[in-house]
Amino acid sequence: MKQKNATKRSKTDKKRDIFSTIIYLCVVLAITILFICFVAQRTTVSGDSMYPTLHNRDNLIVDKISYRFHDPERYDVIVFPYQYEERTYFIKRVIGLPGETVQIDAAGNIYIDGEVLDEDYGYEIMTYPGLAAEPITLSDDEYFVLGDNRNHSEDSRYPDVGLIHKKDIVGRAWVRIFPFKDFGLVKNIHES
Repeated sequence: MKQKNATKRSKTDKKRDIFSTIIYLCVVLAITILFICFVAQRTTVSGDSMYPTLHNRDNLIVDKISYRFHDPERYDVIVFPYQYEERTYFIKRVIGLPGETVQIDAAGNIYIDGEVLDEDYGYEIMTYPGLAAEPITLSDDEYFVLGDNRNHSEDSRYPDVGLIHKKDIVGRAWVRIFPFKDFGLVKNIHES
């Protein structure tokens, strides 16, 4: 009789352990999905448009929660979807903010509301002003973005990228996690 009860208890314990493990794995999966959807996600840089700040194949963590509490700021490095290709994201630096007028002259100078922007993120002198050769006034939810490697970047100067709406911004590049030798915060104005 004791043998049957012990066997019965053993089977019940095994079922309880299996059920407990399944519940645990479901909770971990749910937390992971919520974290990726609302807090942060990993992304990989493809190309050299953000050189020297970011390099091809850098792995980053994108902060997806900050912009729920405040607006993007000038010089933030943001991630947003490319409108003409599914599952393709661009990473660029915010230069022009909502309500501002942006223009780039033939010498590569950036003007914000008629004043030269004093910044040193550009890798070299910009040779192509694109759409910004004429003044562009941003609406209350638009951002003008540029890559740091300005002569090798497809950004707001080009019609297929254009101005970025706040609702389309996935988040702010926050930490470089790979390669390990370059591990650290991404250079935004706030960390410089």
